[in-house]
Amino acid sequence: MSDATPESTPSPETPDFDTLTRDIAEVPAVEVITTVAVHLMSAAAVNLGLAEEGEAHKDLDEARKLINALAGLVTASVTEISNFHAGPLRDGLKSLQLAFREASVVPDEPGQGPGEKYTGPVFG
Repeated sequence: MSDATPESTPSPETPDFDTLTRDIAEVPAVEVITTVAVHLMSAAAVNLGLAEEGEAHKDLDEARKLINALAGLVTASVTEISNFHAGPLRDGLKSLQLAFREASVVPDEPGQGPGEKYTGPVFG
């Protein structure tokens, strides 16, 4: 007979927070930062209508928020993650910023587009 009680044995519906905490502690910061950046990029691309059935998911207000968050993250973390990791993130960010400008009926003034307060004006 097991000595385990329902309180000490995680159920399939309840995450094992001790294990999750240990697991996240082992992940290097650069991996966490780049993973979050990739998630922001993916979500922004979907909201820009760049995914399959793009027009059905297009929401430029949401895309603007995601691109702003991505620009802030990339700009703030560039010294922490090195140019090796930051370069592709900056390229992806610029592509999203340009896609936003193209998708906008009335494009923002240079320097006023999403994330441009962090990156400066983006030109094609």
